[in-house]
Amino acid sequence: MAILEVQGVEKIYTTRFGGNQVQALSDVHFSVEQGEYVAVMGESGSGKTTLLNILAALDKPTKGDVLLNGNPLSKISDKSLAAFRRENLGFVFQNFNLLDNFTLRDNIFLPLVLAGMQYDDMEKRLQPMAKVLGIHELLNKFPYEVSGGQQQRAAIARAIITEPKLLLADEPTGALDSKSTDSLLDVFSKLNAGGQTIVMVTHSVKAASRAGRVLFIKDGVIFHQIYRGDASNDAFYQRISDTLTRMMSDSLQGGEQDA
Repeated sequence: MAILEVQGVEKIYTTRFGGNQVQALSDVHFSVEQGEYVAVMGESGSGKTTLLNILAALDKPTKGDVLLNGNPLSKISDKSLAAFRRENLGFVFQNFNLLDNFTLRDNIFLPLVLAGMQYDDMEKRLQPMAKVLGIHELLNKFPYEVSGGQQQRAAIARAIITEPKLLLADEPTGALDSKSTDSLLDVFSKLNAGGQTIVMVTHSVKAASRAGRVLFIKDGVIFHQIYRGDASNDAFYQRISDTLTRMMSDSLQGGEQDA
């Protein structure tokens, strides 16, 4: 069953001066099944961040629509968007976006506080999750007192404590060292194995190689997609690298022809 459907999405921006138009996305179609783990890759300026913002209901397409569980995002009123995001979507960002004057526990609780949940109920949700993420002994610490990897684990806890239908991640390993990256990717794999649907935008081939499917976006369109199947992480890594090389080769050839 498709939990997410992207139907003919187009996004055109008009520049502030001169009224020039820039087409960031063009007729994008794809769907994500319940429990899938999908990575989206592409060069800077390819449109992947614009796509993520539209999936997160942070931006609206110029044309087309996005459906979550069959419900069109275009039908949600601006007044209801914040509650919709809180109840249906979880977000993990590259720079953690934790509040320094809140403990990790309070940062994680924030979306539940906004939803009006009682403290005891929040604790019941947090404790088993904190143990899985390896931060149960750090909950009373502040973000500046823990490592980047631990901050990102707290950010993941905040994202999934609402039990979102869809977890969206924007370059989640971008600010981490190699050891923390490996640890974080293990966490994402465990979450997905538990049934969490994940869509992750990343430049990292290592991160993408943990997904079950990779969408490659180029010049605002879906250029190609590949599925993991039974491939190992190493084998899938190589297939992803080969596809990126082909994309770059096509770009260079196109540039030579245009010149």
